Amino acid sequence: MSEIGFTQVVSRGCGIDVHKKTVVATIKGEGLKSQTREFSTFTSSLTLLKEWLLSEGITHVAMESTGVYWKPVYNVLEPSGLVVWLVNARHIKYVPGHKTDKKDSAWLCKLLLAGLLKPSYIPKKEQRVLRDLTRYRKKLIEQNASEQNRIIRILESCNIKLSSVLSNVQGVAGTKLISKLCDGEPVTRADIDQIYHSKMLCSRDDLYEASQGLIEEHHIYLLKTIRANIAHTESVILGLTKQIRELLEPYENKVEQLRDIPGLDRKTIEDLIAEIGLDMSVFPTEKHFASWIGICPDNNESAGKKKVDESHTETNRPKLP
Repeated sequence: MSEIGFTQVVSRGCGIDVHKKTVVATIKGEGLKSQTREFSTFTSSLTLLKEWLLSEGITHVAMESTGVYWKPVYNVLEPSGLVVWLVNARHIKYVPGHKTDKKDSAWLCKLLLAGLLKPSYIPKKEQRVLRDLTRYRKKLIEQNASEQNRIIRILESCNIKLSSVLSNVQGVAGTKLISKLCDGEPVTRADIDQIYHSKMLCSRDDLYEASQGLIEEHHIYLLKTIRANIAHTESVILGLTKQIRELLEPYENKVEQLRDIPGLDRKTIEDLIAEIGLDMSVFPTEKHFASWIGICPDNNESAGKKKVDESHTETNRPKLP
């Protein structure tokens, strides 16, 4: 069978098949003999890869978005002036059978030279740094919420039924009662009188009864340990928030403009800027933006029938880089 040819769009390019420990690079182009080399993913080896590409006059590089393994390669190649494209693995599947790393890199290179690849949106370094901070802060906030729920579960196992009588256990009244219980002190009628207010849906007697249980020493130890962990995590979150606001200080006017939108608080705006940035010119239309964030349905029609690709469902959708 004769080999299919493509019109060349990129003069000199490189396709890289990325793995955890190695990368396989294939170069092709005008005046170049096709070469394939393998490099380790250590920084020194990736630097050799960069120097090799520059010495051969390579201008464009394409690689798959394989987990997080593409990031070290991108960090080494991108500052050198090379145009580095990160492409979706679903768009470059090779012909089934006899699959090898060398064939993958060569196929990538061929598609790159023919202009058949569509690069993924990679934000600038400043935005990537901000994104790392906001995503880690989000994880810590979720971790603290999980720890708060763990306290409630421990109290439930001790027959403390605050969650049955209070609409918000994390409110002022619930927090004061839980703090007292975590310290191993019994809740008295006087304590109930101090925190009770008219907006509570339960009676004083119900709140008192819900605060009585059987708390043992190991429960108190667990509760104190969890509270200490929550306090430490909160201090880390405050540090992250300070760092995030320092990075966003040059764009404070943009932040203030976004705060005029109802429903957006400061944290939500910081997360929003970290994820999509402030330069909307990277998205040609609002439809491109909707597609990028994964809320645009596929258009897969053949012979008048629309087909559903299960790989694009919510559970199988690839994560944004």
